[in-house]
Amino acid sequence: MVEDAELQELLEFALELAHAAEPSILSRYRNPQVSQKPDGTEVTDADREGEAVMRELIGRRYPGHAVLGEEFGDAGPADAEWRWVLDPIDGTASFSLGIPLFGTLVGLLRHGTPVVGVVHLPAIGETLYAGRGLGCWFRLPDGPPVRVQVQPVAALSDAVVMGPSGLSSVPPDEREEHVRRLLPLLRRAAKFRFGGDCLQHVAVCRGLAHVAIDPVMHPWDIAALVPCVEEAGGVVATVDGRRDNVVFGGSFVSCCSERLLREMLDVVRYPLSGVRNGTGADGQRATDHE
Repeated sequence: MVEDAELQELLEFALELAHAAEPSILSRYRNPQVSQKPDGTEVTDADREGEAVMRELIGRRYPGHAVLGEEFGDAGPADAEWRWVLDPIDGTASFSLGIPLFGTLVGLLRHGTPVVGVVHLPAIGETLYAGRGLGCWFRLPDGPPVRVQVQPVAALSDAVVMGPSGLSSVPPDEREEHVRRLLPLLRRAAKFRFGGDCLQHVAVCRGLAHVAIDPVMHPWDIAALVPCVEEAGGVVATVDGRRDNVVFGGSFVSCCSERLLREMLDVVRYPLSGVRNGTGADGQRATDHE
């Protein structure tokens, strides 16, 4: 069993990692070098440099820990107790357009279970973070941390629902089908907004939104979010309703309550026939959540 003091130390280190990557990211903001990966999604020099900075710090502080990152893959012992899961820029599509709604994600798994999560929004200076059993906290620039909680509502007709920002990481021939599946949410929600990658899940944790859905995700997009949502009192699942091993589920839903999650999942009715929305046993996918 992990003591609270040990987990608190790891959470503080996760915050340190996110902030350490910030100079590499913001120095390239509004003028990044953008290239394409083999699958056609975007990557920038800031993505690579930000992850490299975090990996170096982990190697120095915790050399026995494993690392999984978007840009440089797996490293460290396959059977490591602790595995850091890194996404230097969640929202590369926004970053490359000069839109400030992107985040640095730092997650920590213990024996595969997400126990620490940090979502840092470097361009606007906001940070959401959580450790299992330690609560979920939100901090503005130069302000004290404030504990946050979800705000349940009775039904989808009362809910603020957020969806993915443009499905930029989904292959063009699959986008229409994903949008079609989301249309019932647009009709039934009290308010619907296409969000901004990790930012929409931050809104759920803060009680500003009630459901956020991302139909295509990688482990590095998800790992940091799970502890935050759960410690804020919310629930998580894949878009087809799976609750086990969500980090490697290939999609992600954050929700303020079990009741609303069940209603929402019944409305969207994933999985899609002929459309990728999951992962294999190794947790790998053919597309990226930019």
